[in-house]
Amino acid sequence: MKTILVVDDEEKIREVIVSYLRKDGFQTIEAERGNKALDLVRCGNIDLVILDLMLPDLSGEEVCKLIRQASTIPIIMLTAKVTEDDRVKGLSLGADDYVIKPFSTRELVARVKANLRRAHDDTLLAEIITFKNGDLTIHPLRHKVFKNRISIALTPNEYKLLLTFARHPGRTFTREELVEKVLGFDFEGDARAIDQHVKNLRQKIESDPKNPAYVITVFAVGYRFAGGESA
Repeated sequence: MKTILVVDDEEKIREVIVSYLRKDGFQTIEAERGNKALDLVRCGNIDLVILDLMLPDLSGEEVCKLIRQASTIPIIMLTAKVTEDDRVKGLSLGADDYVIKPFSTRELVARVKANLRRAHDDTLLAEIITFKNGDLTIHPLRHKVFKNRISIALTPNEYKLLLTFARHPGRTFTREELVEKVLGFDFEGDARAIDQHVKNLRQKIESDPKNPAYVITVFAVGYRFAGGESA
């Protein structure tokens, strides 16, 4: 049974979300403050976080940033902020999805299920796949990625994006294709949201993110993975 952490300072909102999640067979834990949420994540056994941005102690953005320093669990931001800049900021901090208040609870549960599927649907046929003589190594069965033999922490969407590229080195993907494969059919935002995930991924796997050797921009189309020979 998957455990969902619901972080919101409004008790009535938590009650509604928790009620729907439990009806769908999820186990839930609640937190009304950011620091309590961080403590619960550090204790482990959390599969996904629903995170409100307006909290009384820490901002949701700060909580998201701190979770990402220690964990790759999916994070769905819950907020009344609706501008594109707000969404991009959330994604840049490591959020995997964005739900705008007021929201449909059924839609929120559907997004929870979709993000959990994407977080675990990441197997490759190869047990280990490497690029550029070990500069970048993926261990799909261990859910691990190494840069120069040093483990790097990727968010679920960044990991899914890297695996999508690794399955098809040399293939050019449009932004729309990557949104479908990484964010899912139910993603309703702009296809350029994938650009932020690519930027985040480059910061972690590229020796020089401004001159990428792996994730190459194809002008007016999208991206391709120039990993070279893999083993």
